[in-house]
Amino acid sequence: MPVGSITRGTTNTNRLRRVDRWIAEQPALRRAADPLVVDLGYGASGVTAFELAARLRRTRPDVRVLGLEIDPARVRTADAQLVEVRGGRTPFPADLPVSFGLGGFEVPVPGGGAPAVIRAFNVLRQYDEADVAGAWARMVERLAPGGLLVEGTCDELGRVAAWVGVTDAGPRTLTISLRLRGLEAPSVVAERLPKALIHRNVPGERVHDLLTALDRAWR
Repeated sequence: MPVGSITRGTTNTNRLRRVDRWIAEQPALRRAADPLVVDLGYGASGVTAFELAARLRRTRPDVRVLGLEIDPARVRTADAQLVEVRGGRTPFPADLPVSFGLGGFEVPVPGGGAPAVIRAFNVLRQYDEADVAGAWARMVERLAPGGLLVEGTCDELGRVAAWVGVTDAGPRTLTISLRLRGLEAPSVVAERLPKALIHRNVPGERVHDLLTALDRAWR
């Protein structure tokens, strides 16, 4: 059985463009012997997996993207969308290297392969903070050597986003990506911090110090 819980599944076209461009520059993808990338929890539409493949193959023409969802109905929807892509009836190339399957944090890969990158976006936001470490550990176990888990959150339009890069050595990076036009303060990202940090935005915590410093610099 897939590991995890069915979440809201909100999906918007072009929502994950910021994190996709970041992934395209990561050594875990660029140097991978097998550039398999998993879009875990893609939601009610397979569009984020299509967009991910289109962006990443500019860097790795041999990339493959596997979209995984815990909800069988969402897998059926994505497979139907893939038929439209293959038929040339969408803006995406008909040969886009994408497939879909049923799965959760156990990250099942047909044939037993190991992903170079797992992107799990807007998934753990709907879990308890206590669930994060276990979910990270399960996903990282499935990575190829040198692989990368990218886990984070963004707003509905993808203009406010934050994510962590997790390896077998634990969380290594925090990235904050904001649309600057109309931005009142960088701390707007507080509502979109990864689940491991969102409840730690209080005085005395390092993420709170970071956002305070960013706001000070912005002003």
